[in-house]
Amino acid sequence: MKAPFYTRAQALPEILNTRIAILDGAMGTMIQRFKLSEADYRGERFKGFPKDVKGNNELLSLTRPEVIRDIHEGYLAAGADLIETNTFGATTVAQADYDMQDLAREMNLQSAKIARAACDKFSTPDKPRFVVGALGPTPKTASISPDVNDAGARNVTFEELRAAYYEQVEALVEGGSDVLLVETIFDTLNAKAALFAIEEFFEASGERLPLIISGTVTDASGRILSGQTVTAFWHSVRHAQPLAIGLNCALGATLMRPYIQELNKVAGDTFISCYPNAGLPNPMSDTGFDETPEVTSRLIHEFAAEGLVNIVGGCCGTTPDHIGAISRAVGPLAPRNVHGGFFYKEAA
Repeated sequence: MKAPFYTRAQALPEILNTRIAILDGAMGTMIQRFKLSEADYRGERFKGFPKDVKGNNELLSLTRPEVIRDIHEGYLAAGADLIETNTFGATTVAQADYDMQDLAREMNLQSAKIARAACDKFSTPDKPRFVVGALGPTPKTASISPDVNDAGARNVTFEELRAAYYEQVEALVEGGSDVLLVETIFDTLNAKAALFAIEEFFEASGERLPLIISGTVTDASGRILSGQTVTAFWHSVRHAQPLAIGLNCALGATLMRPYIQELNKVAGDTFISCYPNAGLPNPMSDTGFDETPEVTSRLIHEFAAEGLVNIVGGCCGTTPDHIGAISRAVGPLAPRNVHGGFFYKEAA
């Protein structure tokens, strides 16, 4: 039986004040291990669909839900506290690439239900598990021109993004999400559309879930793709009063460290999350990335020992073995101290 919303919502900040919580690892990396064919992605329902759909991982929540369930359960068995829904690209904007934008709401709803069932199966009174409704960045950017000859050109509007994210949030919450995560942010304007839609949903529904915001630093310049430093990025989104702010993806833990340190200095009253890739890409590796669970967990242990993090996990290239190793590595260590403590604000 699923716990009441307010119980789950209040439990997470209390946990983060007492120990480091574990987020799951990569979804795409694990899907690749199933070696699914075009026919697997289509299933019976989309057998005659006119476009190729292999690679549309969010579609698997409708056609191969057992694959997504098994991946979630693998991470839960490894020790994850937080499970992300299979919804990174489940917006009308992203699904338009497959002509499947009309399925976006259903994808979010079913993905949240799959994650909810997995978390309920593994939850205990001493170790509740949380469904994290994941909102990805979309393949279109609101602040960068897609045309090198026209700096003012745009291929998506703020309103299109807002509407897409609102539909996504509504379905994620209906499906049983405990937390919302705006992740892999490379364009702060896209993120602002997501945050606007989230706040709009909170106001309309009277329900207010904890929120995690996670940007991605794209290179050694220490900036996200749309040009902001980590500090500027934080000041652009702090109005949303997130439960946690963090970084994920693009860089492995070694290169991400100075930017997590920077967040630690500027976001003193907010929890910090960190889920890096398993190092840098390597197409010769089984996972496409170099770092073994031992290497990734050692690096994240160093973050925790320095008092930098409250939530840790993995992004591209990480597996349940990585998450299990990370869980063991940080288990004995105290979480980052949030100045003044954190108190979850319930909806009025």
